Amino acid sequence: MDFLRPASWEEALAAKAEHPTAVPIAGGTDVMVEINFDHRRPEYLLDLNRIGELTEWEVGQEYVRLGASVPYSHIMEHLRAELPGLALASHTVASPQIRNRGGVGGNLGTASPAGDAHPALLAAGAEVEAESVRGTRMIPIDAFYTGVKRNALEPDELIRAVHIRKADGPQQYSKVGTRNAMVIAVCAFGLALHPETRTVRTGIGSAAPTPVRAKAAEEFLNAALEEGGFWDSRTIITPSIAKQFATLAAGACNPIDDVRGTASYRRHAVGIMARRTLGWTWETYRGKGRSTEGAA
Repeated sequence: MDFLRPASWEEALAAKAEHPTAVPIAGGTDVMVEINFDHRRPEYLLDLNRIGELTEWEVGQEYVRLGASVPYSHIMEHLRAELPGLALASHTVASPQIRNRGGVGGNLGTASPAGDAHPALLAAGAEVEAESVRGTRMIPIDAFYTGVKRNALEPDELIRAVHIRKADGPQQYSKVGTRNAMVIAVCAFGLALHPETRTVRTGIGSAAPTPVRAKAAEEFLNAALEEGGFWDSRTIITPSIAKQFATLAAGACNPIDDVRGTASYRRHAVGIMARRTLGWTWETYRGKGRSTEGAA
């Protein structure tokens, strides 16, 4: 196994173009596990740790541009207001040591359905900035996951950054594991309210071959909130709406039985998480409305 160590982003793109099978490594929290267990033996490793711009982020008017190697600990510390769902997901990632090394780009590159960042990225609405010597393209998060541990990157492309829409409403993230730390998700659920567009987005992890959105649940809830005037009144969502949302979210799953949990348990847990995260986010939305009224 040869080790490629470019000193700049341009050198990294040139190396990837010359060696399309080279596996990028930055935090190494996914790649090194696979190598240590002999699940992967790449001909080349492409070390990106000397490229400082990958650990930088920019907060714009509508989006956060998050470098592919920004550690989860930095997201937790510096981007909690702009990316609350992703910050919550970052809290659940493994241990402090791994949160200081791992980043969203690694989750996306590995594309494991159990990756902790995926539900939050789906719920928030993100785009992946992929680049090669041929140029740059933006890949919508909904089109990024193409199969089990497969993504839409071309062989000569690298992930440079992720563009994530800044939160315009409450976001939540919930994860079920076999213990409280250092755990791969049995299943996970992310939810984001978008009051500006009066829409809700979701993300489901570890309950299908790829990370997915519960689109039928979103469509039902979007219609129910609009028809019932909930966005304006900020009244409590009725139990029947919450129950149907949870049922449809569970129906979006296509899980398997494995050592971490059964398919039936995953469906059940996703439904529970969907109902609870809806309650949490909506209560936060209602509270902000009351605060505004009080201030007025």
